[in-house]
Amino acid sequence: MKDETEGLPESDRFADAPHPREANDFFGHAEAERELLDAFRRGRLAQAVLIGGPEGIGKATLAWRFARFLIAHPDPSAAAAQAAVSLQVPPDSPVSRRIRALALPDVSLLRRTWNEKSKKHYTEIRIEDVRRLIHLFQQSSGAGGWRVAIVDSVDDLNRSSANALLKLIEEPPERSLFLLIAHRPGRVLPTIRSRCRKLALAPLAESEIVDAVRALGSPWSARPQAELAAAAARAEGSVRETLRLLDGDGVAFDSALRAMFARLPQVDWLAVHALADRLTGRDNEDAYETFMSAVFRFLDRAVRARAEQGAGAATLVPYARAFERIDEAARDTEIYNFDKRGLILAVFADLEEAARGGR
Repeated sequence: MKDETEGLPESDRFADAPHPREANDFFGHAEAERELLDAFRRGRLAQAVLIGGPEGIGKATLAWRFARFLIAHPDPSAAAAQAAVSLQVPPDSPVSRRIRALALPDVSLLRRTWNEKSKKHYTEIRIEDVRRLIHLFQQSSGAGGWRVAIVDSVDDLNRSSANALLKLIEEPPERSLFLLIAHRPGRVLPTIRSRCRKLALAPLAESEIVDAVRALGSPWSARPQAELAAAAARAEGSVRETLRLLDGDGVAFDSALRAMFARLPQVDWLAVHALADRLTGRDNEDAYETFMSAVFRFLDRAVRARAEQGAGAATLVPYARAFERIDEAARDTEIYNFDKRGLILAVFADLEEAARGGR
């Protein structure tokens, strides 16, 4: 599928890092890879696979890796497919080259597209985007083999586009596969989730993160080992978070945010206002995204830590409610272009309330 936004920023690419479809190396998740390979070889591959887990841990890389393998080895009974020990396809193969260029009609990508009017990506995957995918799947397979759709990510679907995708998954063309990437699989439309094989990926080990960052090449591979290790230790299993932390004063900024979270339910509102000034200034989009990511990671850590201590629902519910409110407010801020200062102040009010209620 040739990308209609060729030459424009890609919503599923992080900064200047290589896109997951360009990755030749794969780190961690060996069991998930074996599970997909075994299901394919035994003829037990589901029509849709929901690949879930935290952002930046390799879900999209695995999806593209599997798509390449299916196109390169369409017959599960063939000797090459039966002998394969992994989903690796040589990077110089015609299939790999065409997928890197988004020039293979049998592999489709559904993601947030570019809004030429606003010069930004749409905040959601629209129903128009899903309809284009449906039209492509109504055509005959170019090579007579598999047709694969990668959705990156289902978190970006709105209600209408999710229901449209559901209809396609419910009645898929023959030899079709949908690889759905979900950063929060529990929030995926239940009717979609029920029609998918679930594949949960765990956060990467720190050593795997360091290896993955090295494999990205320059400039990340040139960073001192100590810097890489320090960023990986804070990234909670995510390569994407590691790259954020390596950018500029990322580690120092993360330390400052953690200190603010650690004082909860006490809030230094002067510091919060100063933070809002920093994040809402011109050209501070990256810092804002880092902040929002840190907020959600803090909430996730808080819930997991209390659950491991045996806390009951009364302790955990305030954090879940804060997560829901902040997530909805952040989405509305993006969709309606609200002032981010108000969002940041509301975030800390929600965190304060959660921390008090979760004691």
